[in-house]
Parts: sequence; C-alpha cells; structure tokens
Amino acid sequence: MTHPSRRDALRSAFLATAGVAAAPSWLSALEALLQSPLNTRPIPSSGERIPVIGIGTARRYDVGATPAERDPLKAVLARFPELGGKLIDTAPGYGAAETVTGDLIKQLGNRDKLFLATKVSSRTGDVAAAGQSIEQSMARFGSSMIDCMQVHNLGGTKALLPMLRDLKAQKKIRYTGMTTSSDRQYAEFEQLMKDETMDIIQVDYAIDNRGAEERILPLAADRGMGVLVNLPFGRTSVFQKVQGRPLPDWSKEIDCTSWAQIFLKYIVSHPSVTAAIPGTAKMEYLMDNIAAARGRVPDAAMRKRIEQYFDTV
Repeated sequence: MTHPSRRDALRSAFLATAGVAAAPSWLSALEALLQSPLNTRPIPSSGERIPVIGIGTARRYDVGATPAERDPLKAVLARFPELGGKLIDTAPGYGAAETVTGDLIKQLGNRDKLFLATKVSSRTGDVAAAGQSIEQSMARFGSSMIDCMQVHNLGGTKALLPMLRDLKAQKKIRYTGMTTSSDRQYAEFEQLMKDETMDIIQVDYAIDNRGAEERILPLAADRGMGVLVNLPFGRTSVFQKVQGRPLPDWSKEIDCTSWAQIFLKYIVSHPSVTAAIPGTAKMEYLMDNIAAARGRVPDAAMRKRIEQYFDTV
C-alpha cells in the first residue's frame, strides 16, 4: 500500500529546508538528528523505559511470501533496532502481519533486541481458544515470552484479562493491556480502565483526532497505565491536509525536518503517552519516524502552537 500524500509532504518539507540541489539525498538531512540521544518513556507499572517511537504492522505487513513482498520489510526490521528502536506492535487479526513479522524476526535473529506487543480477542469470552491463540503467537515469534499481550478492540476484555494476569505471573507475558481504535468504544474502554488492573492501554490519537485527550489519556495517568498510540497519522489524513506546504519556521525549535516528525512529536510529547506506533514498511519512513524519537520535544506552549497551526491550514 502506497501513501503518496506522505511522500509528497516529505518531499515538500525537505525542499523547503535543504534546497533543490540536495533533494536526491534528502535522508542526509536526518543524519545529525539520528546521532542524538534517543528519547524514552517509562512504563508506569515497572519503570522500564522504551523508545517513544515504535512500529505498527497493520495492513503494511499483511503480505505474501515472495522476496519482493518481504525483503523491504525485512530490511526495516533489521535496521530498526540498529537505530535504537524496540517496540513492534502486531496482531493475529491483521491478516498475515503477525506471521510475517515473526518469520522475519526469526530470520534476522534479533528477537532479544525487540519489545514485541501483540493481541488476543474473543467476542464469546472463550478463554481456552484465546489461550491457544496466545500460544500460536509465541510460536510465530519463536519465543516463549511476549512482552505485551493486549485484548484487541475490547474483544472479551472482562473474560481475558484474568488469564493475561495469570500468564504474567507465569512469566509468559510481561505486560497486560487492551486496545481500541474507535471513539465509539471510548465509554466502555474508560469504564474498563477504572474497573480493571493492567499495565498498558492502546488508543487512537493524532493531531486531527484528539478525542482521547479528554478522558482516556488523563485516566491512564491516574491509573498508572502506559499508553501506546495507534493511527498517529490519522490513516494518512494529516498528510493530506499539509500536502505541498513547507515546514513552519518553528519546526526548527523542536528539531523537526519533516511533517511526520512534527505529528509524531506532538503525540509523544503528551505526558501520558509512552510511545506511538506508526505503520512503517519503507526504509525512508523508518528513518523519518525514528528521528521523531530524538531531539527537542514540544512543551505545552508548542503543543498549542502546533494545534493552532494545523486547525487553521
């Protein structure tokens, strides 16, 4: 799946910053930033710190077995930990994505350098079937332990969370959680956050989708839950809005060389957010995204400035 709006936004921003003559080597503009220290955030329940930018695999890793389909993804997953990245998020419900991710990690032999998050669900609350799904996920990763297991889109959360807590006690998973990517589920999601004990939640949040700020993100802070952010680019809608626009002058104040970095730094600068997981299937996007885990981070005043700019373009 291609994303021309992001590609065009990236090109426009680079041309405005570096000049036409430098355009063929736009990645060189990231070199200095990629050498700076990595920004990390703690998972509240443990204090373990993870980089604020990870990789999401929905849709983009749902591919076949041919080298043409898998080799670009393999290159991304090989380079990711070399750049300091750790968190990869996937799910059995993402078509072949979990299988592909697991196959590539096993080929690369870099499981020990990664923080793997995946999901389980059961609309009927079938705990036995959910347990089998988790075992299958472990087999796909070639690992007897998964870093974070999340109930996918509230699929049987009440029934499955006790099982996840038991698996955590057995050291088969390290962190428990649940996910949503729809504001239609926010009321139920919020109530479960109040009622249940878990380490991490995952929610949709972007500069054009700020509903989670109202109650979900503050509640996560109150409950001591880490927050992973899915759909940080609003299914690419954020790029469509700024397509053809050069970066604002103030982007230099937060060490951003692209729109993607602005959008990601806006998200991970929220005090409740632990990490964002943008879909990343191309090397140039990996380099661009991981740069958002470095350099200066927006403060409250800059976050308002970003909102005001985006809301008025």
